[in-house]
Amino acid sequence: MVDQTKRIKSFAKLGEFFREFSDSQKIGNIAPLENHWHSKLEEVILLAGHKNGWFTKENILFALESWGNILTEDNLTNWISRYDVKKNISKSVALIMAGNIPLVGFHDFLSVILTGNRAVIKLSSNDNVLLPFISKYLISEEPSLREEIEFCETKLENYDAVIATGSDNTARYFEYYFGNKPHIIRKNRNSVAVLTGNETKEQLKGLGEDIFRYYGLGCRSVSKVFVPKTYNFDAFFEAIFDYNPIINQAKYANNYDYNKAVYLMSEFKLLDNGFLMLKEDNNYASPIATLFYEEYQSLDQLKKRIELEKEKIQCVVSNGLFDDEVEFGFTQKPGLYDYADGVDTVEFLLKT
Repeated sequence: MVDQTKRIKSFAKLGEFFREFSDSQKIGNIAPLENHWHSKLEEVILLAGHKNGWFTKENILFALESWGNILTEDNLTNWISRYDVKKNISKSVALIMAGNIPLVGFHDFLSVILTGNRAVIKLSSNDNVLLPFISKYLISEEPSLREEIEFCETKLENYDAVIATGSDNTARYFEYYFGNKPHIIRKNRNSVAVLTGNETKEQLKGLGEDIFRYYGLGCRSVSKVFVPKTYNFDAFFEAIFDYNPIINQAKYANNYDYNKAVYLMSEFKLLDNGFLMLKEDNNYASPIATLFYEEYQSLDQLKKRIELEKEKIQCVVSNGLFDDEVEFGFTQKPGLYDYADGVDTVEFLLKT
């Protein structure tokens, strides 16, 4: 019999650990040598950055702090109590995780464990040290989890359901191999912002966070803005100026230089502030260091279009325009109720 209370307490303890670690980093404290878990996490963050140049310490700490704020006993209990978890039939769930941003698959992992299922995890080579460390911490708090978490480095076998996250291309592969099992298969999505020209400086600065956090590599990263005809971008550029140090990150700078050269050779019209290029484009997925924009004539028409193309969109950032909009500056701070692609993972697990 699964003791859900113990599982919740172990994740709440993890949240407390994340909060303590984040606080110690902010004030510049070095973890005491006798604090094994703090010291080990320092090493893991360093290793994750060595393996993936996009995983800077700042961005990993941001992910840890965000989850630390979410993982409290009250939050977890209130969230999971909305479901009839007792009806769950325990099963092994294969989790095929992406590696675009730190801990991108943690919500799926959390959902599987708290519903009383077993996680069989296939990690991306781009993010394969953070979750194993977290699992060791959870097992230290709740030893019964040792049998409920497995990391698979070879072919996945002996699983009852699948949650796989990847690109449109890998989704076709996933459908072929896992289509005969109950599954959630996620494809490419991007996030957009809808501006009216009435945004405050603070809102536009928040939009900068939505654009630049994780270097724009997440599905919740804003990759495109819709603006009214004759929109003046001066206020936007002024508001995001404080993000200019991003150009000092070598991988980001290389992408900026490369994409700018391609655009100039193709004679595309660009707006450029030295660390971000704005290109008028109908597509949603913009390259690194580029933000696509598109003008609209009617908000009503734009709303209809976004509704028609919602399968391509993860988040819509705006101010009082959409029922399910995200506030400026908050796309990378999803809560427990924010399910990727709008598919309720917990409900899926309980019905499978």
